[in-house]
Amino acid sequence: MTIRTRLNGLTPTDEKVLALVGAHLGSLASRDLRARCNEGLSHSAESWAMRKRSLTPMSSSRWAGSLTRATHDQWALARRSQLAHIKRLEAGIGMIRHRLSQPIRAKGTKKAPGGYRSKHEWFVKSRRLGVLEERLVAARTDWEAGLVRVVRGGKGLLHTRHHLEAARTDEAHWRTRWEAERWFCQADGESGKPFGNETIRVAPDGEVSIKLPAPLAPLANAPRGRYVPAGRVRFAHRGQEWTDRVRANRAVAYRIHYDAQRGRWYLTASWQIPPAPAVPPAMALSSGVVGVDMNADHLAAWRLDTHGNPIGRPRRFPFTLNGPAGHRDAQVRHALTRLLRWAQAYGIRAIAVEDLDFTMEKTREKHGRKRRFRQLVSVMPTSGFRSRLTSMAAARGITVIAVDPAYTSRWGAQHWRKPLTGETRRTTRHDAAAVAIGRRAQGHPIRRRTAPPPQHRSDAAGHRTVQAGPGALGREEPRRRDPGPRTRSVPPGRGANAGDQRAQDRSVHAAEQGAWRQDPLLLGL
Repeated sequence: MTIRTRLNGLTPTDEKVLALVGAHLGSLASRDLRARCNEGLSHSAESWAMRKRSLTPMSSSRWAGSLTRATHDQWALARRSQLAHIKRLEAGIGMIRHRLSQPIRAKGTKKAPGGYRSKHEWFVKSRRLGVLEERLVAARTDWEAGLVRVVRGGKGLLHTRHHLEAARTDEAHWRTRWEAERWFCQADGESGKPFGNETIRVAPDGEVSIKLPAPLAPLANAPRGRYVPAGRVRFAHRGQEWTDRVRANRAVAYRIHYDAQRGRWYLTASWQIPPAPAVPPAMALSSGVVGVDMNADHLAAWRLDTHGNPIGRPRRFPFTLNGPAGHRDAQVRHALTRLLRWAQAYGIRAIAVEDLDFTMEKTREKHGRKRRFRQLVSVMPTSGFRSRLTSMAAARGITVIAVDPAYTSRWGAQHWRKPLTGETRRTTRHDAAAVAIGRRAQGHPIRRRTAPPPQHRSDAAGHRTVQAGPGALGREEPRRRDPGPRTRSVPPGRGANAGDQRAQDRSVHAAEQGAWRQDPLLLGL
């Protein structure tokens, strides 16, 4: 849980002291990060303790602990990003090799693309294959050696220095932003200490107290080397929850940072939420489910009862994914908040979503010419949406169920779009997909059970869209075969699986791969 508020009422002296603290600790953080990167894979608990002891005389024991832990987290994040980069290179190389092995203009299949369109494209991609292979060799060498490359302050801001005109800024303003991003003023919480943090202490009345590093101790205006700014803070969002933790002396981590573009100081408080207990699927689905289909600009949701029947009208929760990362994240949070409130209003305790993963779909080697499709897939925050929904739903006592995304949009539109469209309601493809997702989470098949065709087995009268009534005898059985001679030749064994409805859940018949049933994945309470 993370909440943020603004530090109001600061005097010029307060801002100067905070800047000195951030700059001093930032220099120590840069030094420690360099030492950690030089260690590489030879890092151990003893070397960690040695780095902490070397930083303690220039700060304090608690400041040194926060510095070393932040350094370790930053190195680990760079390490994970390096591994993800290697996997992307491997996926791109594998795709290029596959397409180069195909004849030119060869058609692809549903699971694999075909050959390239021309000899020129084939030649260009063969050269790109060599470039990617060189990058992969260099990345694997760094990975095996434990070498990572980290830029304190951000690589994007570093590159802005060489493109000041395009960024519409000058060197002085860029320098202010660069120094502010490299400052360090964050402290981990400690349970049992006054107000949950001994280094950056925030009282329930909003008073902020900072333990100054040893070289800056003469600037203290409070006992025991502490500095108390003139401003007061107040958390509007989840303020009561924060107050309860502070009064109980439970751990709360704080971070003070300066926004150079706005000229404002902010205080961020964060703490860990205990894991929610697991809930059986039957209990979570006892009051129905809300099926949610995620798209690039909205969430399509439909409420289903315990039998898998849509109830009421579909809902759409729009959002935009333009602008900076903070704005995009806020848009997703607002859409999820409206979704959860709507589910709570009807007493629904389960939300079904697709377990989407576009990691391999984002590479341009698979969809090279489909630039708009690659951009569409890239902007969809699938992992962030799932993790954000899980945490927000757990706070409201709602279970999130992730289901297999195979053919939900296609089968939902095929079997549910037309029956749910009326004179006053137009059902979209995304609304029908939400119904399919909800039914799959409940364990029901997506296809609706229908009556046999009126004429013959070729369905000359159109697709079967009439729902069989609950009182129709034998609606779940194979069609009865009338005795007598056949009007056409029927091979032996034809129709043995006529009543097997499991075939609708996969592209091949269930008799060829065994019975299949969706196993919902519980993401949280």
